Amino acid sequence: MTATVIGAGLAGCEAAMALARAGVRVRLFEMKPLKMSPAHHSGGFAELVCSNSLKSEHGASGMLKEEMKLLGSITLEAAYATRVPAGGALAVNRDLFSEYITNAVRNQPLIEVAESEVTEFPRENTVIATGPLTSEAFAAMLSERLGGMLSFYDASAPIVTAESIDMTRAFYGCRYGKGDPRDYINCPLSRDEYRDFYGALVSAQTAPLHDFENLTVFEGCMPVEILAKRGEDSLRFGCMKPVGFGEVTSRDGSRALWACSRARRSATRPYAVVQLRMEDTAGTLRGLVGFQTNLTFGEQKRVFRMLPGLENAEFVRYGVMHRNTFINSPKLLDSHFKLRGSDGIYFGGQITGVEGYMESAASGIICGISLARQLRGLPPLELPPTTITGALSNYICGGTMARTQVAQQQSMPADFQPMNANMGILPPLDLQVQVKGKQERHAAIAARGVRDLENVLENVL
Repeated sequence: MTATVIGAGLAGCEAAMALARAGVRVRLFEMKPLKMSPAHHSGGFAELVCSNSLKSEHGASGMLKEEMKLLGSITLEAAYATRVPAGGALAVNRDLFSEYITNAVRNQPLIEVAESEVTEFPRENTVIATGPLTSEAFAAMLSERLGGMLSFYDASAPIVTAESIDMTRAFYGCRYGKGDPRDYINCPLSRDEYRDFYGALVSAQTAPLHDFENLTVFEGCMPVEILAKRGEDSLRFGCMKPVGFGEVTSRDGSRALWACSRARRSATRPYAVVQLRMEDTAGTLRGLVGFQTNLTFGEQKRVFRMLPGLENAEFVRYGVMHRNTFINSPKLLDSHFKLRGSDGIYFGGQITGVEGYMESAASGIICGISLARQLRGLPPLELPPTTITGALSNYICGGTMARTQVAQQQSMPADFQPMNANMGILPPLDLQVQVKGKQERHAAIAARGVRDLENVLENVL
């Protein structure tokens, strides 16, 4: 049995490894390093283009991770092996993470890696996981073959060196005490400092985008300058919210700061706070949390150096914005990510419209398992709708009703747009289950989904 996988991002690597675990020989095509997309920087597999965070280990994101463990995810294996402190989130050293997955894939005996660009549509037994940054030639071919492509923009945040942060003006601490205090460096702003920064941000020059006139941006990757234009306080209720801290002191003990509950009142309490998350295990690099941006590089240096503590910040990577391309999955794919009417052509990852690192990886696992079962003459794996993986597959691939339900819950249009893991796509608990409180309800929903997936996997894998 043989199969082809196109693209060695998160979804492609997961699909290839799932196929290999099932005894299928795989030829994995990856155009890097011979040809690079505008947003990629290395030739390694599973390169994290935007944040180094794989999100929370609780709620819907945590539920997805638990399901992926059961499905044998190489992404999670690599993440836990290369994680860096990030409070309640799972964050990784992006270089070591990519290296871990690259080595695992290249050392799998049943996987052959072909470093070349694919420009023709495959005939059979293939997982297409070329990602949101699919090459122009391949995207043009897919658009012609499938009847058009959809697009949106997302962005990444800048990274600075930790040693260039002025710790007499910044402090260590995780919001609400989740994690080691040194997981995050926090830059507090007074009211006047915030207003000066806000004014500079909303008037700063952005890099030109030539692809199309109507800018569509995924909400989860909204550039900070666009978010700021929604109102002067928009950032203070978002990435710069000054909540979740107790009384803290800068390294030299010169400045005590309050940034916690509404009940606390202090002249030194910050008006807003910017957090910087570890990018590597040693903590020598720090990424600005929530500061995805499309400002020009010069403007990023000028505006972000207005933040207290970052006056002399050394930028090792600037934020960039890029176009993501995805197909009209509800029209084209069945609930197992298979192209309707095809002889084993599957699509996985962000090209399908799943949004997020882990969501992309999860769809790749589903594609790999589904194709392996098809090659063995077995029926596809039916994921329970109570699981995040099943609900997300239904939303992306099948689900007009699912999209309408989510649209009603979230006040969003029912037309197809990228979706990440969230509790809103899951069916509610049985009315006979009495659970009080949001956290308890979400925990019960997650436990139900994981239990249902375990029951299915006991019978089929």
